Amino acid sequence: MKQDIFQAISDPTRRAILTLIAIQALTPNAMAEKFAMTRQAVSKHIKVLHECELIKPEHSGREIYYHLNAKKMQEFDHWLAQFRQNWQTQFNQLDQLLTTIKEQKQ
Repeated sequence: MKQDIFQAISDPTRRAILTLIAIQALTPNAMAEKFAMTRQAVSKHIKVLHECELIKPEHSGREIYYHLNAKKMQEFDHWLAQFRQNWQTQFNQLDQLLTTIKEQKQ
């Protein structure tokens, strides 16, 4: 079952995992050490992130290193960009309104 990207990034541990592997690829054991949790617990988080295609595994001998899937993150960022402009416009309008109110009170 493919996971929803929003469900995947809603968890603070999964966001922290994404932040870590954005810097360097890590094995599940290395991730478990960083979070003081079991490898099994980390594996559950990895499974969700992998199903969303946010991370990619790379086999190196007997180890599996997980990398950030920058392409998928870029797709997500492009989708968010359409909202970013709208938010910025609304924040600018709010800022202008607050400035006007402040000037009227002086």
